[in-house]
Amino acid sequence: MEQYQKVFKALGEGTRLKIIKLLSVQSFCVCELAAALDMLQPRISQHLRILKEAGLVSERKEAYWNYYSLETEFITQVLSEFEVFLDKPLEDLPELGNAAEKISCLDEDQRVKETKTKLKE
Repeated sequence: MEQYQKVFKALGEGTRLKIIKLLSVQSFCVCELAAALDMLQPRISQHLRILKEAGLVSERKEAYWNYYSLETEFITQVLSEFEVFLDKPLEDLPELGNAAEKISCLDEDQRVKETKTKLKE
């Protein structure tokens, strides 16, 4: 679950999504991404660092420049694993504790009743 949090948090920002899309076309250095997105290089570098830490982007050095590429195999793997996660029964996910049991009793939960009553008014 922690891996999904890191990946989706990295993707949860508009500029980083733009960078991901650009890198799906080809590899770029920071100066090229900065020019394409009309942003300062340090800001692009910060976004690339987050994407790299999440495993979505890789970096390779060529002469004086670092080129960034999309980690398509990793992205495909994470999305595939996320699909498996979504298909698992709640009871098989220890991090959700007894959520499955609680869901079956929501109509009897006092907080739910109060909230629904307030919203109807």
